[in-house]
Amino acid sequence: MKKQAMWWDKFGEPQYGGEIVISSQANIENFDPYRSEHLTQIYTGWLETMQAEDWTLDPAVFDFKTVSPHRYLTGHLAESWEFTSPQTLVFHLRKIHWQNIPPVNGREFTADDVVYHFHRLYGLGSGFTRSSPAQDKVLMYQDLVSVTAIDRYTVAFEWKNANPEFILQFLVTNHNPALGIEAREAVEKWGDLGDWHHAVGTGPFILQDFAAGSAATMAKNPNYWGHDERYPQNQLPYVDKVKILIVPDKEKALEMFLAGKIDAIEGISGRQAETIKKSYPEILQIPMPWSNTITVDPRNDTPPFNDLRVRKAVQMAINLPDIAKNYYKGAVEPHPSTLSSECVKEWGDGWAFAYEDWPQDLKDEYSYNPAAAKKLLAAAGYPHGFKTNVAADFTSDLNLLQIVKAYFADVGIQMEIRPAVANKFDQLYYPGGSLGLDVEPFRMLPRMMTGYALNTHLKVSDPVYDTFFPRAKTAATLEETRKIFREANEYVARQHFAISLLPKPRRYSLCQPWLKGYNAQFGSTGWSPPNLSFYMARFWIDQKLKKSMGY
Repeated sequence: MKKQAMWWDKFGEPQYGGEIVISSQANIENFDPYRSEHLTQIYTGWLETMQAEDWTLDPAVFDFKTVSPHRYLTGHLAESWEFTSPQTLVFHLRKIHWQNIPPVNGREFTADDVVYHFHRLYGLGSGFTRSSPAQDKVLMYQDLVSVTAIDRYTVAFEWKNANPEFILQFLVTNHNPALGIEAREAVEKWGDLGDWHHAVGTGPFILQDFAAGSAATMAKNPNYWGHDERYPQNQLPYVDKVKILIVPDKEKALEMFLAGKIDAIEGISGRQAETIKKSYPEILQIPMPWSNTITVDPRNDTPPFNDLRVRKAVQMAINLPDIAKNYYKGAVEPHPSTLSSECVKEWGDGWAFAYEDWPQDLKDEYSYNPAAAKKLLAAAGYPHGFKTNVAADFTSDLNLLQIVKAYFADVGIQMEIRPAVANKFDQLYYPGGSLGLDVEPFRMLPRMMTGYALNTHLKVSDPVYDTFFPRAKTAATLEETRKIFREANEYVARQHFAISLLPKPRRYSLCQPWLKGYNAQFGSTGWSPPNLSFYMARFWIDQKLKKSMGY
């Protein structure tokens, strides 16, 4: 019988062997999901979560370059999940085994392992009475009441509220690396997993070696439970090793990539990509979606930016279409953003608030109008403008900040640029990333709530905004939930909590021709990739092609 043609046949038959090399700008300092420090972990190479992307889904349907809606996800450690009541989500686990290394020694993975992990992470039992300090920043978990093993392969999560979308975004959609499940025996033996020698999980790779500030090497787990969903007869992983080089200098990392020493690299500008294409036409260039908006973040809690008229004025002082045309050479949309990323459109109607849907009066507040800006400043008590300062990250685009400074000067605002020190500032901060966030909608919504840990720059304290998250998580229907998100997006735009510049220009991910399966999937490479083991187990190296190219 003739084999049915599949869309992935164009990649050729997967091959075993070889190694994949990627890079990280940040040093790797965290080997324990309980710590969950941002941008410093690779424990997703050996720890796994209950869900994963659908490896068989055609990228024409969804390409997984952004955070994935739960309808595109499938089971991983769990085979499936279901709601047994509006407040109870139950996971049915696979019958698999831990890595065959001490102290678990290949024992079976069970519901008790899942229970222990979530008890430890959120202080819900098993001797743990408080959550991980890192998870204190995540408001979503605070509605989790209990995690219980129903039997050896079934786990129930009980919640205070009964909004299934909220629950699914926390447990299924959520790409938080801290949801990777660690071994109880390892924690009990060593106290925590901060030492890289204590790394053990269920995943396709075993951490073999680590040198701080230099590299980490993960070797193939020969007893891994997983098989390739595209080729079910093939046990994973394909490659023998994955090496993560720590290269703080982005230009140095690019040089290493072009020399064939790194297999994939992210965050390449359009100008760089165009230049590279001329000299290296064989390199695969993958355009990425526009990411969050670049913002200048004002402190909303102190004068002069605690006055809405001032925040409107500084926005109207900036000519966004001119920046898009003359500075970015048309490489970015000339429109401001509000809270939700354009990527959230993939979740379905209602989550995002696209600029084309804005009422005209709101568009006018973001249109270049220095005369109107001066009137607003005069009405706010600043007829001759005022002096201010911005704490700037000097590794960022200071040329763009100089353009903003010139626009401010045209309406009487004299802005001094100072270096950012320890994330502290008294007036403005640049570059903020407070708008257009590409995260799960329910993780995005609390970020401007009063006192929230991630409300660091803007310091918003607004009683109206504070109602949106509690309302959304208790909404009775998906339609009502989306309506609340739409209201929140418009409210953020009208309150001008952040000064919107433009979305970050389109970036490119580059891939060596011998790395197969890579499509710049979210979390497969880069800093602290949450989907590291899933994708590295499924990518493979065409060693014959690599050798023929002289590498």
